[in-house]
Amino acid sequence: MSGSAGHQPVLLQETVEHLAVRSGGVYCDGTLGGGGHASAILEASAPQGVVLGIELDPRSLSRARRRLAHYGERFVGVAGNYRNAPVLARANGVERVDGFLLDLGFSSLQIDTPGYGLSFQRDEPLDMQYDPAGGAPNAHEIINSYEEGELARIFGEFGEDPNARRIAREVVRRRPLNTTAELASLVAGAVRPGRNRRVNPATRVFQALRIAANNELDNLAHGLDAAVELLKPGGRLAVISYHSLEDRLVKNAFARFAARCICPPALPQCVCRHAPELGIVNRRIIRPGPEESAGNPRSRSARLRVAQRL
Repeated sequence: MSGSAGHQPVLLQETVEHLAVRSGGVYCDGTLGGGGHASAILEASAPQGVVLGIELDPRSLSRARRRLAHYGERFVGVAGNYRNAPVLARANGVERVDGFLLDLGFSSLQIDTPGYGLSFQRDEPLDMQYDPAGGAPNAHEIINSYEEGELARIFGEFGEDPNARRIAREVVRRRPLNTTAELASLVAGAVRPGRNRRVNPATRVFQALRIAANNELDNLAHGLDAAVELLKPGGRLAVISYHSLEDRLVKNAFARFAARCICPPALPQCVCRHAPELGIVNRRIIRPGPEESAGNPRSRSARLRVAQRL
């Protein structure tokens, strides 16, 4: 259950275990990435298990298809957005699945491969989109055309950056900005130095732009609905998130699907006869152990939540 060179799938053993992968099961990896989780699921579901892998990034999909080609027809790689999973699945002969996985992080390969513009560790054109042909504004367009107030909202809401307004004001004053290094330098200059700062001050801004350029939170909200729709009774949904915005959205969605009553709070008693769709499998968040965190520092913020279709 090891990852491909340059990429280590996060919480790999825990994910396979909590998805309750079985021989002959049908599974959907909605965020295929490098194919590490999909490979482990295919191994655990042998000899007849099937994995439908959905991937927005055509570069990652191409790599994963090559990596998983030896599984033959047991692996089906599909270009698309997991928010459209039911349509994509049925177009490929899959009606329902026994398990659905979402790993919401971007892979080490995407960080380390030139052309994505996801990292301030390399100076390259601002982009940050997983799907270059998606048609939505990329990071360069956002930075150079959005009004100051909208930039401040993006940095504050998606990056949870307390310096959002100051950074937005400086961006508007200094643009055009064309590269990751230019943006990182601007942020470093706009933010007052902090004591014992361990995180690059540009981290939150880059996170915010990546979320905005890929419509990540809206995709997640719709994608969770899609996953629940696609699950068989007894099927499990596993979601690995990496920051509080994602995790809060997943937690609230799970609570909504698991609710036994959706009546207005003012009513003295339940009259809705609402039937929950999910049961929560792990009340306590599953996190990487010390060994994984030490071997893969990018896994440290990962949080796994699992629910089961009723």
